[in-house]
Parts: sequence; structure tokens; C-alpha cells
Amino acid sequence: MNLQNFTTDLYSWLSTNGLKIVLIMIISWIGLKVLHTFMRKVLRKAMIATAQESHRGAVEKRVKTLDAVFFSAVKVVVWLIVGMIILSEFNIEIGPLLAAAGVAGLAFGFGGQYLIRDLISGLFIILEDQYRKGDVIKIAGITGAVENITLRKTTLRDLDGIEHHIPNGEVTTTSNHTKLWSRAHMNIGISYDSNLEKAIEILNRIGKEMAEEEPWRAHIVKPIQSLGVDNFSDSSVDIKVIGETAPASQWDVLREYRKRVKLAFDQDGIEIPYPHRTIVQKKSNHYKSTDIRNPK
Repeated sequence: MNLQNFTTDLYSWLSTNGLKIVLIMIISWIGLKVLHTFMRKVLRKAMIATAQESHRGAVEKRVKTLDAVFFSAVKVVVWLIVGMIILSEFNIEIGPLLAAAGVAGLAFGFGGQYLIRDLISGLFIILEDQYRKGDVIKIAGITGAVENITLRKTTLRDLDGIEHHIPNGEVTTTSNHTKLWSRAHMNIGISYDSNLEKAIEILNRIGKEMAEEEPWRAHIVKPIQSLGVDNFSDSSVDIKVIGETAPASQWDVLREYRKRVKLAFDQDGIEIPYPHRTIVQKKSNHYKSTDIRNPK
């Protein structure tokens, strides 16, 4: 008899409250999907409207960053509300739970100073667009590609493949290597005996050729060109070259540029000096000079 009553009551609850809970969860899930799509479209339109024409390529990275952060916060709020509604369907008083949560939040606030600092710092990082997903940055002494940003922390992946989790409160200085555009620059040393004007002409020619050739044309904003003599070193004349590339393309462009410079210098007899010593020996009133290269 008791089992029959329990079964009847359970069936009655499932057909009313249980069905209502299922409908609430389904509607919430569908609502989040629709809200996510709407939010992404609004963010993309807003970013395109405010972005400069030359910087439209960075819009998608900005949208992904903002979308991930703000939608995560929206999901937390929505599911908290859904959870409270579901609890009310189980005839659980929400008022005492909210009061207890308030007391716990107050106690947590005294011990959560670092968390609050991280959240506030993360909010300013995102609103000020200091960096986005995919950017290569240096923060807290670590350089790597941004894999994820939340209000609390930033996740970097360095060149060795190591994943770093950095609380946003630890970020005091941010160096962004790839925002909007990147700079390719280096010093190239030639020997004092080499033809300086010829070397500069070769460097400028290679930079221009790369800017006109595929696939490098798509990665180069301004061709790499010589700025002139940058320094007189112990064994070389240093020539400064500089150019601008698409974000994060400077390393690939410079690797190709170095290869072409070496091949062109070898062909034209321009020496790139390397460490060597000259030893002078006195023997029978005659001096003998010996050039020892790459001493161990």
C-alpha cells in the first residue's frame, strides 16, 4: 500500500514538477545557444565598426577573446538562476540559502583579496584590449602565445610547448609582440674590407624582392630596408635593417631574409666576419703572422 502511494506520488510529481524542471533546463540551454550567437554577432559588428581599415584582420581575435570571457560570466549567472528555480521545485527554501551564501561570501571576501585583484586586473586587461587569444606576449617574465584569457588568469604556451597559468593580478607590464603588426629588424655585420655600398644595395634588393614574391608578399607590410651603418664593432661594420610584417610573421620573414642575405653575400664576395685572432711570432729578426680562426 505504501509502495503504491509512493509510486503514485512520484508519478504525480514527475508529471508536474519534474516536467517543469526538464522544460526549464531545455529552455535555458536553447536560450544560452541563441544568446551566444546573438552576442557574437553584436561583438563582431561593434568591433568592425570601431576598427581601422588596416586592422580589420585583428577583429576576429578580439571577438573570440571578448566572447569567451563575457559568455562564461553569462553562463554562470544563468545556471545559478536555473539552479535556484529547480531548488524551489523541490520545495527547498531559497531565502536561507541566499543568506548563508551572503555570510560565506563575506568571509570569503576577507581571504579572497588576491582573487578580487586578479578579477579586477583581468577586467581591465580585456576592456583595454591589451592582448587577445593568439597574440605572442611577455608577462610576468614569461613569453608565449596566449591560449586562453579569463577574468582570473591568462594561459600562455611558450616555444618549448610548456603551458603557463599566470594570475592576472601578477601582470604589471605587458609586452605584446604581435598586436596589429610586427617589426622585423636586425643588425648585419660585414667585414671592414667589404664593399659597404654594395652590401646595402643587396640588403635593400632582397627586402624588395621578398615583398613582391609569394608567399612572403602576404606577410610583409613594409619591405625590409637598410637604415645605414648602426655601429662600428671590433671586427665588423654593423648595418641596421628594418621592416614591418603581419602580426607574428616577423620571425618567419627574418629567417628567410637571413638565408637570402648569406647566399647573396657569398656570391658577391662580401664577408660576414666571425671571431678570429692574429698571432705575431718573432723568429730570426723576422715577424710571422698567423691567422687562427674560431679558436677553441
